[in-house]
Amino acid sequence: MSRVQLALRVADLQASIDFYTKLLGTEPAKLRPGYANFAVAEPPLKLVLLEGDEGQDTVLDHLGVEVADGGTVHEATRRLSDLGLFTNVETDTTCCYATQDKVWVHGPGREPWEVYTVTEESPTLSGAEDGDERSSCCGVTAAATTDG
Repeated sequence: MSRVQLALRVADLQASIDFYTKLLGTEPAKLRPGYANFAVAEPPLKLVLLEGDEGQDTVLDHLGVEVADGGTVHEATRRLSDLGLFTNVETDTTCCYATQDKVWVHGPGREPWEVYTVTEESPTLSGAEDGDERSSCCGVTAAATTDG
């Protein structure tokens, strides 16, 4: 199972949850403080909503492809590297209330893309909340790297 992920940073999380519930015809799969995600079956989509600053227009946070397992992440890493794209690999990292293995790349407009798999649920948004400074939850560190 693979599906595209779209992560948006929204000013009014509850209003966005209400809107996307109506638009997508499904309730959020996960609700946490400052965070919601929708696992849409058709079309296959993971919509992530991240609470942003009050009054701010909704903006793209990052894009991704959720895959079934770590082997698929490793294969994507090899394939993207072989194609000459700079990759930033993270294993066993906490992001979006889940432990994940992932690889980041950037599109030509600096848009961050991740290929990731969830290995287990987490009680925290990011590992940085637990003192894990290596976490790049929701594209924070990934946006600072450069393709080359």
